[in-house]
Amino acid sequence: MRATIIHGPGDIRVEDRDYPTIIRPTDAVVRVTASCVCGSDLWPYRGVRPTKEPKAIGHEFVGVVESVGDDVRDLAVGDFVIAPFVDSCGKCPQCLNGVTVACDHLAGWGSTDEHGDFLQGGQGEAVRVPQADGTLRRVDGVTEPDAALTASLLTLSDVMSTGHHAAVSANVGPGSTVVVVGDGAVGLCGVLAAKRLGAERIIAMSRHEDRQALAREFGATDIVAERGGEGVAKVRELLGGVLADSVLECVGTKESMDQALRSTRPGGHLGFVGVPAGGPELPVSLLFAKNITVGGGMAPAHTYIPELLKDVLDGTINPGRVFDVEMPLEEVAEAYRAMDERRAIKVLLKP
Repeated sequence: MRATIIHGPGDIRVEDRDYPTIIRPTDAVVRVTASCVCGSDLWPYRGVRPTKEPKAIGHEFVGVVESVGDDVRDLAVGDFVIAPFVDSCGKCPQCLNGVTVACDHLAGWGSTDEHGDFLQGGQGEAVRVPQADGTLRRVDGVTEPDAALTASLLTLSDVMSTGHHAAVSANVGPGSTVVVVGDGAVGLCGVLAAKRLGAERIIAMSRHEDRQALAREFGATDIVAERGGEGVAKVRELLGGVLADSVLECVGTKESMDQALRSTRPGGHLGFVGVPAGGPELPVSLLFAKNITVGGGMAPAHTYIPELLKDVLDGTINPGRVFDVEMPLEEVAEAYRAMDERRAIKVLLKP
């Protein structure tokens, strides 16, 4: 089969690899019908995170179950499924508490499972899914989704669930004032999540007209292009002299976290979901002085998918709009370039 392999900074290739098979009775093999490039994939692409040897990449995919092991009970051949960005057993204390990204038997796509067996990356034609019952989410009543529905279902594997996690962690609720730092796919989904949870005022920090337009479509009431102190002053002006109740940090850099903290009112909440890309630890003295509550981290997508899936299927939300470019898998190197150069918000890949 064809699979995406990262060899080093700026070096993405599509290569032939063995087609996956069932290894253990709890496995399933999924034929990928759509995957994508994530903003976090750009960290190794840019060399911010080292690639010590060529490895499979990609952690967001949807597809059709092709085969299942003898112990798989909740899935059948032909089911259309969403794969969260990590696998999880569904039975350990962490999974039972809803924090599936801290599963005792956790593994990530493009790495190895707890037994040392290879897991394919999501940017390929097929993936062996260990712990299939605890990992995959079946989409009942859907076998061949159209392009728009496929795109929205794909966002639930990561970016929409992550945007939702940011909003939940930032205590967004009816009447909240919200600032979203980051206008990538996660930030835009954070805007949509804040709107869905009832926020009254949503300020999207963005300098790009196409992303600003989509942010407004998703529910942003205001756009702030300024950064640093000027950005904070603009937020304060828009909110009548105060800062935001809830701030969503959706980038993961020192600068974005600083912007988020400085935009949060005393007693407010900050939800961070940007994959950390270096920078200092949280300024505890500032949090102490302003009584800011900070929460977040990796989103437990498996836990969030059911409630978000309902809204996708009934048309309440359409997060698939974050995909502004679609490319065949064979052009994945160009997909990375387009996102790295900010010529695309998020690229959907078709095997």
